[in-house]
Amino acid sequence: MKKYLKLIRIKHYLKNILIFLPLIFGQALLNSSKLLSCFIGFISFCLMSSCIYIINDLKDLERDKTHPIKCKRPIASGEVSKNKAKILSVILFVISISLNVLIYYVSRDLKNTIFATGLELLYFLANIFYSFGLKNYPIIDVVILVFGFVDRILYGSVLTNIAISKWLYLTVISGSFYMGFGKRRNEIIKQGDSSRDVLKRYPKEFLDKFMYVCVTLTIVFYSLWCVDDNTIARIGNGYLAITIPIIMVILMKYSLNIENNNSYGDPVDVIVHDKILLVLIGVLAIVMLGILYLL
Repeated sequence: MKKYLKLIRIKHYLKNILIFLPLIFGQALLNSSKLLSCFIGFISFCLMSSCIYIINDLKDLERDKTHPIKCKRPIASGEVSKNKAKILSVILFVISISLNVLIYYVSRDLKNTIFATGLELLYFLANIFYSFGLKNYPIIDVVILVFGFVDRILYGSVLTNIAISKWLYLTVISGSFYMGFGKRRNEIIKQGDSSRDVLKRYPKEFLDKFMYVCVTLTIVFYSLWCVDDNTIARIGNGYLAITIPIIMVILMKYSLNIENNNSYGDPVDVIVHDKILLVLIGVLAIVMLGILYLL
């Protein structure tokens, strides 16, 4: 069982928490119907992302065998056979799409349920194209990674029927580009350009520059969201500005981890292996929830 849990990469389910952001920032976390729809959607997206991870591992099997870290993955190491992996990916896909039917019975909103299912299928197709060729094209490869984060936000927005602020939307895009370029940067430093063909086309100086352009934009867009008149009117107070310095410190700590070259730059690995960063994110969550739901 452990090898299958490793295969579906449970730790990467953290990325799917983005689905809950429209619900949280829309101050609807206590709405049981919307919360249940989001939870089912979260499970559905987790299964879909696991399906994608398996397909990608199957596609990159021979290359992963020569990678110092990826060679330990269940398929590359031989712990899980290719046939079993294929069967599991199909099962995960079918269950994932089927869960959207369950969402309809909770929300009773056929239009939004169909739209949400379409967003999930779009995520699947984008990643299939990524795995089968687009990951070899610079910029496009990171754009698809960014799309995955944005698609999660949109999926959560449709599930809850809560519109996303344009500033929050831009914050997620710029932050995702920052993390995507940071991942490519550290891949080059840790393993050269041997593991991915696209790394041969990325000068490290380019990645450094655009990492920090994007992190700057992230702080600016987030700050504009916090002080926007529409945000203040909807929330009922102007205390969100308190969270701006916390966001800045979190991004500084994340950047420090990237600059220290202690990881391959994967956002989940960078976060879960840093206790200080986890504490800072916890503080942000507590302060944010207090501002949104208690003040």
